[in-house]
Amino acid sequence: MGTVQRAPVTGVVLLVALLTVVQGAVGLGAVGWTAGLVAATTGAALLAVGLHRTGTTRFGPANVVTLVRATLGQAVAALVAASFVGLDQRALLVTLAAVALALDLVDGRVARRTGSVTALGARFDMETDAFLILVLSIAAGPVVGWWVLAIGLARYALLLAEGVWPWLQVPVRRRYWRKVVAGVQGVTLAFVVSGLVPTVAASALLLGALGLLAESFGRDVVWLSRRHHALTSYRRASAVPPVGQLARTTGG
Repeated sequence: MGTVQRAPVTGVVLLVALLTVVQGAVGLGAVGWTAGLVAATTGAALLAVGLHRTGTTRFGPANVVTLVRATLGQAVAALVAASFVGLDQRALLVTLAAVALALDLVDGRVARRTGSVTALGARFDMETDAFLILVLSIAAGPVVGWWVLAIGLARYALLLAEGVWPWLQVPVRRRYWRKVVAGVQGVTLAFVVSGLVPTVAASALLLGALGLLAESFGRDVVWLSRRHHALTSYRRASAVPPVGQLARTTGG
């Protein structure tokens, strides 16, 4: 089995090793193990599909960093699930999330410096960010209210919308601001989950983060909508024959 084919399996093995350490150190429980393994196997399956569809032959160092980030996010998911049955390991949860967020500053730079920037790597990075933000939103729910899931579910709502309006699937222009906004969501959520900020202030911070997210998503949707409208108008105009040709066709 080549390095590329081993990558999804490696992610699952890394998670099992990490959860074993967590189990021995602070306890995790059946719920935590189940959530972590479900997240890991689902992520491995999606990564395997992506590698196959893109015909990737080299996983690359940047993708290795992202794989570590994904594993940390899955471990955070396990700890969040465990917290709902009384095994609250908040300090460890926030620590793992902080490491994953810090590594988000690394994989893109590694990809650019090693000349290994790929569409798959960018998508892997984005989905890893989205999953961690979703998990942290779930963790923040009991603190500020379940409205905070609007942050975590935004990416997945867009995926559902793409199934209804295919023009949303068109790749958007690269904007560094988009990465900044994703980072703000993760850092703000982790800060709120840490319990270091009062509930009112936590809600205010998350409302601000949600506003930034709405602006970022909204700007992309508006751009895609205008592009779709312009292309549709052009195609309709191109389908109408000139007046002279129309007259000859109708015998006028």
